[in-house]
Amino acid sequence: MSDGDVTDDDGGIQQPSDVGSANAPTVEEKPYKIIFEANKCFGAGKCAEVADNWEMDLETGLARAGSYFIDEDELDENVRAAEVCPAKKDQGCIHVVDRRTDREIAPDPHGDGTLSVDW
Repeated sequence: MSDGDVTDDDGGIQQPSDVGSANAPTVEEKPYKIIFEANKCFGAGKCAEVADNWEMDLETGLARAGSYFIDEDELDENVRAAEVCPAKKDQGCIHVVDRRTDREIAPDPHGDGTLSVDW
């Protein structure tokens, strides 16, 4: 399995745009999705400082997105949230994926659009 691949329940490779998309809006309506590695979040709050979509959950001390499926109008602030996240040695635990291409837009530490999630 290469970086960014995810195994589905049947042992096959699942694409990033499929992860958590059981009840997703259509790709045309919300072409971007956020994959959040909550287990890597340590509550720095940088995402909530730069994006209205993100807030700090005072009960858990972790970040939480208002929406995990976003459109063009919400893209810039969520890309910024992904880029400023200091988790995972500044590779972030917020990932913005283009559902049309299965490419990671941010933070894209590999520089090639492959998903940088640590499953």
